[in-house]
Amino acid sequence: MEAVVPLRTTFTATATAASTARPRLSFQPLAKNFAFSRLIPAGISMTDRARSSLQCPPVRVQQDGSAVVSEDTISEEDALKIKEWEVERLQDEIAASQGIRIRRRPPTRPPLHYVGPFEFQVENEGNTPCNILEEIIWYKDKEVLQMKERTPLSALKKAISSAPPTRDFLGALRRSYSRTGLPGLIAEVKKASPSRGLLREDFNPVKIAKAYEKGGAACLSVLTDEKYFQGSFENLEAIRNAGVECPLLCKEFVVDAWQIYYARIKGADAILLIAAVLPDLDIMYMTKICKLLGLTALVEVHDEREMDRVLGIDGIELIGINNRDLGTFKVDISNTKNLLEGERGKRIHEEGIIVVGESGLFTPADVAYVQEAGVKAVLVGESLVKQMDPAKGISELFGKDIS
Repeated sequence: MEAVVPLRTTFTATATAASTARPRLSFQPLAKNFAFSRLIPAGISMTDRARSSLQCPPVRVQQDGSAVVSEDTISEEDALKIKEWEVERLQDEIAASQGIRIRRRPPTRPPLHYVGPFEFQVENEGNTPCNILEEIIWYKDKEVLQMKERTPLSALKKAISSAPPTRDFLGALRRSYSRTGLPGLIAEVKKASPSRGLLREDFNPVKIAKAYEKGGAACLSVLTDEKYFQGSFENLEAIRNAGVECPLLCKEFVVDAWQIYYARIKGADAILLIAAVLPDLDIMYMTKICKLLGLTALVEVHDEREMDRVLGIDGIELIGINNRDLGTFKVDISNTKNLLEGERGKRIHEEGIIVVGESGLFTPADVAYVQEAGVKAVLVGESLVKQMDPAKGISELFGKDIS
């Protein structure tokens, strides 16, 4: 009996080979591969030429192992749907091979006319988020698609020419560390979180940002996710336009390069990239985009495998270690120490990478603990934003006035 299989064997073999031998990565021009929009850089559309090349019949495998081309053909539209679905599945396979457990979108059934080895696998996969981060990413994927339709990338690129120049995020952290002898503070402007709920009812982002700056913060982090953190890009823009001099980190869940351009025109000086969400190639591509736009990329890791992946990518300058477990949201600041021990810590020191301690920092003892582990900056939100006087909260966090 014959079986119908898609033209995907070569892709799978390539992905498997790539996942078994992972040399140190370096950025190479991607223009030749831009047609594969969902596989390589997010947000790049498949070209008309690529669309026309997809009008191909399915391949049938006979009992003796030989392959023959079926006489049946499918429409160009159906062929395109099949190819895009296969590329999404391949993207998921590559992510899984790198230890990424956060799925970028809910699994879907194969399109019409597709018969292949992954059909039953997809049918058996759950279509509910595994944890809160995956839920956020699934929503963000749809949200960004809608935002791109309203404001295409071409419009963002034009707007960048009139955007204010970026400030030196890394330089600000280094200067603060040198001045105080303590980790540079990235103080977070955050109204709410999924784990803690509403943090501050009388939330005035500009007022809070100015209080942080007065209290000695080197940089600020501004939550821009609206659904889960009650933030917005308008908050980011308002803080920038209010004359706050601290460089600003756009704290967003990035799934598409479009978001980086959008953050730039809204006043960001840096942007967050989460290794638990983005495959190596996406991180490499997006950090390249950041450098072209004058932004600093803060690449966040949670465990040893993510740290090793990020250290294998050339050009990384700023790594954040999040002490919060992605599944349970429990916090353990010893995670920072564990990830900076041994060869990893030595390599980070030799390459001059700045490490940011994130989550679970409430007291001078907490700050001293992660500083001893090797961090030169800390990102703190909850313990500061809940204070009536955020500037006083900074002094209490460090055990002295750092303004």
